[in-house]
Amino acid sequence: MARRNPYSKKAVAALYGFRSGLEMQIDESLKNQGIDGEYEKHIIDYVKPESKHKYHPDFKLPNGIFVETKGRFLTDDRKKHILIKAQYPELDIRFLFQNSKTKISKTSKTTYADWCVKHGFKFADKTIPTEWLK
Repeated sequence: MARRNPYSKKAVAALYGFRSGLEMQIDESLKNQGIDGEYEKHIIDYVKPESKHKYHPDFKLPNGIFVETKGRFLTDDRKKHILIKAQYPELDIRFLFQNSKTKISKTSKTTYADWCVKHGFKFADKTIPTEWLK
């Protein structure tokens, strides 16, 4: 059985309370710009049909924009964000992908970027665009 590298980005990020290396990187980037990204400090209740759930956005910028970082963008995540958008159309939730050109599945031609365009979400790759911070 393969052992997890104890010094992987994800393992190091977990030591600091993050779920991924990308989240930790974005938090550091925001702090270097004098911005408290309020990492997972907010809770947005949303309803899946027949059950209640809670969504913890990764970051909230001072201008009210929520930024969700994604390395992998799984089917359940995509369904959740469609539900949240329908239930909270006033929220500005944007995605920051490790690579928005990644296909949503091995058998699909649709990329993460294509999905965002189709569903009306703004997105970027790897770093938060300066215009999102204004």
